[in-house]
Amino acid sequence: MNMAQKEIHLEKDLLCCSICLDPMKDPVTIPCGHNYCMRCIRNYWDEEEQRESCSCPQCRQAFSPRPVLVRNTLLVDLVEEKKTGGVQAALAGHGSVDPPDVSCDFCTENKLKAVKSCLQCLVSYCEQHLQPHYNVAALKKHKLVDPSKELLENICSRHNEVMKIFCRTDHTCICYLCSMDEHRGHDTVTAAAQVSDKQKELKADQLKLQQKVQEKSREVKALQHQEEAIKQSADEAVRRCEDICAEASQQIRSRQKSEETRVRGLQERLELEISELRRRNTELEQLSQTDDHIQFLNGYSLLSHQGEAPNSADVRVRPLSFPRDVETAVSEARRELQDILVEEMTKTTVAVPDEEVLLLLAEPKTSKEFCRYLCPITLDKNTANTHLELSYDLTVICHFHSRGYLNHPDRFTDWSQILCRERLTGRCYWEVELQEGFVAVAYKTISRQGYGSAFGNGTNSWALQCFHDGYEFRHNSISTPVAGPCSSRVGVYLDHSAGILSFYSVSDTMTLLHSVHTTFTQPLCPGVSVHNNGQSAQFLCKQTDLETQ
Repeated sequence: MNMAQKEIHLEKDLLCCSICLDPMKDPVTIPCGHNYCMRCIRNYWDEEEQRESCSCPQCRQAFSPRPVLVRNTLLVDLVEEKKTGGVQAALAGHGSVDPPDVSCDFCTENKLKAVKSCLQCLVSYCEQHLQPHYNVAALKKHKLVDPSKELLENICSRHNEVMKIFCRTDHTCICYLCSMDEHRGHDTVTAAAQVSDKQKELKADQLKLQQKVQEKSREVKALQHQEEAIKQSADEAVRRCEDICAEASQQIRSRQKSEETRVRGLQERLELEISELRRRNTELEQLSQTDDHIQFLNGYSLLSHQGEAPNSADVRVRPLSFPRDVETAVSEARRELQDILVEEMTKTTVAVPDEEVLLLLAEPKTSKEFCRYLCPITLDKNTANTHLELSYDLTVICHFHSRGYLNHPDRFTDWSQILCRERLTGRCYWEVELQEGFVAVAYKTISRQGYGSAFGNGTNSWALQCFHDGYEFRHNSISTPVAGPCSSRVGVYLDHSAGILSFYSVSDTMTLLHSVHTTFTQPLCPGVSVHNNGQSAQFLCKQTDLETQ
């Protein structure tokens, strides 16, 4: 403790009355030397009038006759001096109350921040007013907890007594009068014993969840390895494709050069033949114009012996076949790439068994497959309508008359419905046991009052309304009749990233009632609604819950 804190505690002990625990008003000193408010010590002694003597509340020294009270002027001046900038300012700065904090119920003028709440007194105390719980023997036995604004929820609304008993028959907390009245003969234990049992179950549930997290983490790592292997295989396939294409391009260019050389040779040969033919044609033209018969005959005989002109039929110009060659090369490359991909994909799927990969990627069909995605669901009592009563484990609701809950901004005011605490993404599955009512999912931002706050009446909630003889699906105030076998159990499957929301009738088999395909922009909260007195709904979100049904 630093010097400033020591000074504060010293001034509190000196200037605060040990009876009212506030700064002293009209301080007086009694013969034993202790100081009190004049009014406090008078009232204290007035209550002791039946005794022969008066005593000091602190040291218990007795005085007879009753002492005359005289103001302690020194303390009067000191208290007046400290009222504005002394102890009060120090105490206020030491424990001022911010909006989220719990204030002390005993402070009268300047409310200080509570440091503890008492489960027996059902009162929250600041550090100063908490001291009797540390000093008085009877108060030392009280149970102190961190400051809480919900202490009144520990009071029985019927008998105005603290609820310290848990009824296992009705799954609810009760007071000792309830145990002797409407819960008479029920299986009851102390709330502490029930908490001890539930903590064991909670630890078992946590262990299962941790194991499931580890299992899912291994699956995620396997898929990550598979994704990396697929990427490497694709890169290898692209590289081999590029090599094949480069080789094909090189072959085409080589073929191009060869064909171009051949064509140029043919072209030069034809040009020489054309020149030779034109020369002979010129000679024949000149010979035809000779008038001398002897010269004509000799000249014609000479031209005849030179032989015929080259046969151009031997010169063959083949049509280009590059398009067909390219098409053939691409076809061969395609076949080769397909073989490569099949080979590489076979390698990558070795990391995860085929059956497990299919289960991870395919949409579940059987009850066993759905159970892979079971998620814990707990009801959010801050959203519960005042006509709904919650079970101790926050999985069951029942419609009764108003329960008198404290006001809360998240509470539904106009409809008997409730949301859960969980905000779901990914793949999830749960079941709800009810006769009539709504099984729904909604964004956390759904309105809490008015027409649009009802499940299915707005764009931010989807609901299946269950009747004793059928179903209806509601979204954005549009009702759609749903055909399917009636059952008291409804299964809900959510694939958030894929935008799939499906409702199932659950009995010996699972029958799809209605499926939604959309884009979810926010995490979804499960919800349920019952409207008739005595109706109830229960979330079945554990493997043991499903096995016992």
